[in-house]
Amino acid sequence: MSQFWSDIVHHLTPYVPGEQPQISGLVKLNTNENPYPPSPRVLEALRAEVGEQLRLYPEPTGRALRTAVAKQMGLTAEQVFVGNSSDEVLAHVFMGLLNHGDKPLLFPDISYAFYPVYCGLYGIAHRTVPLDAQLALNVDDYRQPDAGAVIFPNPNAPTGRALPRAEIERLLKAQPGTLVVIDEAYVDFGAESAVPLINDHANLLVVQTLSKSRSLAGLRVGYAMGQAPLIEALTRVKDSFNSYPLDRLATAGAIAAMDDTPYFERTRRAVIDSRERLAESLRHLGFEVLPSQANFLFVRHPAQRGGDLAAALRERGILVRRFDQPARISDFLRISIGTDAQCDALVKALTELIGETRHAAV
Repeated sequence: MSQFWSDIVHHLTPYVPGEQPQISGLVKLNTNENPYPPSPRVLEALRAEVGEQLRLYPEPTGRALRTAVAKQMGLTAEQVFVGNSSDEVLAHVFMGLLNHGDKPLLFPDISYAFYPVYCGLYGIAHRTVPLDAQLALNVDDYRQPDAGAVIFPNPNAPTGRALPRAEIERLLKAQPGTLVVIDEAYVDFGAESAVPLINDHANLLVVQTLSKSRSLAGLRVGYAMGQAPLIEALTRVKDSFNSYPLDRLATAGAIAAMDDTPYFERTRRAVIDSRERLAESLRHLGFEVLPSQANFLFVRHPAQRGGDLAAALRERGILVRRFDQPARISDFLRISIGTDAQCDALVKALTELIGETRHAAV
């Protein structure tokens, strides 16, 4: 029935999310979900919100959540925008702030795959900037006079590598007339946030999510932070699209998660510690492991094809993520950090698989 499609639909290449199989007993390390449950306070807040008030629309500006985020980040509520997941927030960012006619948006050639999708959806001119041979990002590569704007994740995805805050500030100072958007979906697992730079740099917008470090992927809550004119632009786009993007349950759960700092710190540290243990185990098996400050590792084995390893792991009930494009990362696996038991199961399976391959080659 494509005869009824709008012209733009024929040319879209949609984002492909990580697999979400409905099979019990899998070791699921493919979608960067937090292996630990949300804070108990979140569950209490959700139960308290279920009642007659669900017949009423939520408060449209998200004021209570914006205030909770601002309190945590040392900002004002006027410097915070909230939305239904960081993906939706990013969609509004692309529409409202990153389309500058013939001046291209710059982002890494190996990065979050939604960026080119948004460019296609909104007709945004863009140019990818190659990562270096170590799959690291160099801010000097983004000092291009014709750039309309810049966006990149920090830590980058799927590589996990992060830039120090000083490097981001160097880019902001070098390109004061260019908006720089830092996508900090994974920042809480060891990287330096750019949020402290907001008050001094009108050209900075920072986007974060509660899906990863706050264990709320199922509630879909994200937010952007920047100086008031940037937030106003996002609000104008939001109110032209959906005035009520966050429901009452998501708002209540998100506020509770933001307020429970001790639980956040405990589970965040558990993920970091598991990541370092898993990285060491994989290096012992001969894997190249990129330095990661995210809740995943990006790895490859010099004697194994990535596709073969991913398929063999799946046969053993273990899911990891692999990307076909670009070709130089096709042998890498992106492995989400699970519980120690899940990581141990992965290491055991890889030890057996690599041992079988070595034995067959003799």
